Amino acid sequence: AGADVCLHFGQSREAAEETAAGIREAGGQAVTVQADLMRPSHAAETVISAARRSFGHADVLINNASIFEPGLLREITADDWDRHHRINLQAPLCLCQRFAEQVPDDGNAAIINMADWRALRPQSGHLAYTLSKAGIVCLTQILAQELAPRIRVNAIAPGAILPPSGIERQQLELLARNIPLQRAGAPSDIVAAALYLLRNDFVTGEILHVTGGQELQVPTPDR
Repeated sequence: AGADVCLHFGQSREAAEETAAGIREAGGQAVTVQADLMRPSHAAETVISAARRSFGHADVLINNASIFEPGLLREITADDWDRHHRINLQAPLCLCQRFAEQVPDDGNAAIINMADWRALRPQSGHLAYTLSKAGIVCLTQILAQELAPRIRVNAIAPGAILPPSGIERQQLELLARNIPLQRAGAPSDIVAAALYLLRNDFVTGEILHVTGGQELQVPTPDR
């Protein structure tokens, strides 16, 4: 879509470089930067500095890194809580802070946070994860007010798009037959949603569900 991309990675250097190469082959510019989101403030400074060093400034921030691990109340540990909230919530907050600092007063910038349909329709099974994503929804709505009019802040709440670790794509498609549209989505569906939110300059504070209607279903608790 014509964007120059500063692509963050934690440990997946090879995959990040492959993605960057694909962007360059499509005619864009791309750089990669490594940072550990378990150190949120340091990671945010590293990523935003890399973007500014490479491209002069940053107009768009997409917070899409997260971990997704199961856990019930009786199972959750302090480490589970800390990892989910540092990576899924504190790191996006720090990145938003550093990003906003470099947007000029007359800027026209945008932030997209990746949430989850569970954040607005919670169910048991992923306690620390779901609470971190509920925080992302709240962060999105607060920053949409605080950073307006120079920065629009929206979120995408994906459904069954990519299979979690240990589940094949075919298994995901079978599970997705229980949602209203009876199929799984694709990464291109998230891309289309992101481009809409970036191009429509009269939308802010929105949580856009890309789920096939999954959040409309009656949840089945995982006990």
